[in-house]
Amino acid sequence: MIRISFILAAAAVALVSGPAPSFAQNAIVNGIEADPPFAYVGPDGKAAGFDVEALEWIGARSGFTVEHRLVAWDTIIQSLLDKKIDVIASGFSRTAERTEQLSLTDPYWTIKEVVIVKKDSALSLDEILTGGHSIAVRTGSPEAVLMEASNGKDGRKYTLSTFETVEQAMADVIGGRVDAAVMNSPFADFAVKEQDVRIAGEAGLPAEEYVYAVNRENSELLAKLNAGLAALKADPFWKTLKDKYRLDEAR
Repeated sequence: MIRISFILAAAAVALVSGPAPSFAQNAIVNGIEADPPFAYVGPDGKAAGFDVEALEWIGARSGFTVEHRLVAWDTIIQSLLDKKIDVIASGFSRTAERTEQLSLTDPYWTIKEVVIVKKDSALSLDEILTGGHSIAVRTGSPEAVLMEASNGKDGRKYTLSTFETVEQAMADVIGGRVDAAVMNSPFADFAVKEQDVRIAGEAGLPAEEYVYAVNRENSELLAKLNAGLAALKADPFWKTLKDKYRLDEAR
């Protein structure tokens, strides 16, 4: 069972807390959030996850090395704009606003937003979304914006709160502090295998696409990432990664 240790996570941050290496020096820093299965800190204090290994595979193919830095999700875009990191490869969704701010790779994964409840909850999906219940959404996420915008429309009625990590969301749902949480389907699929929760259904929000992000002037790195993602998806290691992190592209 994969658990995130915040002590180990802090140690991992300290290891790469200096200035971001220049891409010209063939070393880059990837900003990640500690949420499995795409990126997290393992029991050994090292970064792990689908995107972590995928980016390292691309780097080995393309001639650059990667360090991974934990960054609070609500500051990760600004960290990229400030060049404290070189790339975001950590379950990062494409949105219109992000497209204006950053250069984004071709999509490599499509996901939906789902509703998580405690496994023994008697609430139906319709009751959760229309009955005034408490729902947690991730701080600064596209789904948080969409859930806020749709509240009070088409019969939807709920009270929103926020979480920083999927682990926190699971604790809040299991502990009864909120009735449900909305999150990306890969996070939810992973969580139900590890925690006492279930997926009540889809949140009724548009599907999202995962991409990697770089600064707009970093066209060289963007080209390498796009070429690397295309090569990875054609390589047997793509299936190896999906199997290892128990990811299903069917959702």
